[in-house]
Amino acid sequence: MPGLASTEAGGGRDGSSERTPATERAGRRLYDGAPSVIPHRPFGMGCEECHGVRGIEVPGVGFAPPSPHAITAGIGASANCVQCHVWKTSDEEFRTSTFMGLAQDLRRGRRLTRWAPPVMPHAAFMRENCRACHAGPAVREEIRTSHPERENCRQCHVERVTDFEFVRSAG
Repeated sequence: MPGLASTEAGGGRDGSSERTPATERAGRRLYDGAPSVIPHRPFGMGCEECHGVRGIEVPGVGFAPPSPHAITAGIGASANCVQCHVWKTSDEEFRTSTFMGLAQDLRRGRRLTRWAPPVMPHAAFMRENCRACHAGPAVREEIRTSHPERENCRQCHVERVTDFEFVRSAG
């Protein structure tokens, strides 16, 4: 969508026209972390019909990715999705803008040791359904999990709570 952020897989904004999963994702958002536009016409049913916990293949449309909010306490199926997500009604810009937003943060989570699971490099609130972004056919390769069959991600992966580095002193 013209006017939306164009973020390459490396996090840059060089205006490249190369289509990658990262640039397609960025093209549906004003800035990294912003809610995506709804890229299809209204179907006359609730969003959760297709964008539930797992997502589904929609004939003639493509894969409907699961909602990362499907299991968020107090939201789930009762969500008013269009409060944050808006319909894409045109390929034209409403008004030209130089706003670029934030660069996509593709850092890997830090680890205590090289064998330890990485810490999540983002907040977990509104992203409780880890499989929505890290498993399934529409997932970007750079964040795909190698073990989607393990259902309790937060048993090993914890949310970053501080920027302070906990380092044992040599003494």
